[in-house]
Amino acid sequence: MMAEQQQQQQQQQQQQHQASSSDIKMKESEDSAVQDFLQILEDHRLNCERQGKYVEAEIAKNRLEELRIHEENRRREAMRSRQIAERLGVEEAHMLEFTQFNQLWDRKMQDFELKAQDLDDAMKERHAGEYKDFAKQLGMDPGYKPKFSKDLLNMRKIQETLAKQKEYADAHKIKLKADNLESYELEKLRNQQHVKMANLEEKFLTKQQSEMMALRQRIQSSRDELKKQRQLDL
Repeated sequence: MMAEQQQQQQQQQQQQHQASSSDIKMKESEDSAVQDFLQILEDHRLNCERQGKYVEAEIAKNRLEELRIHEENRRREAMRSRQIAERLGVEEAHMLEFTQFNQLWDRKMQDFELKAQDLDDAMKERHAGEYKDFAKQLGMDPGYKPKFSKDLLNMRKIQETLAKQKEYADAHKIKLKADNLESYELEKLRNQQHVKMANLEEKFLTKQQSEMMALRQRIQSSRDELKKQRQLDL
């Protein structure tokens, strides 16, 4: 696409150059014709002067002055037109250069943003996979065994001893107390385990967030450097 635009621009410049060359040749032809006419009129004035035809010489002199003033005005106007055309040509060239510069840098910035988005998406995908594995491991933990208090363990021993001694009524009472204490301790242990897992999860997610933040800061730093370079190249 860029090659086609450059080719079109070169063709336009060639056409403008050809048109300018044609205008110069036409103006040179016009200047030559005017000078020839002025010379003829000057020769006529001199002849009239030599022949004593002073009235005709006066007419020729006045006509020459009029033509010279007219020619001088025409030359000044032509010069002014050329200066305007040259200034417009320079401005057009600057505008073309500025447009090409912006197109080039717009493509650079677009390529950068696409690569930056790819990096961002890749880290998000990696984090999602890592979190899935982490959550799976966190939920399994087959080696976990509740650690009961000494009071509960002693009550279970007394319960077993009473049962062996066939003191079933007393064994039953101890069992009820031990069951209630075990339920309380299990609930307490589950809560502690939940807090532990929540802390581990928070730590894991914080680590991932730090990685993402660091990546985005690097991307922003590179983006700022590109923008700064664009201003320096302008």
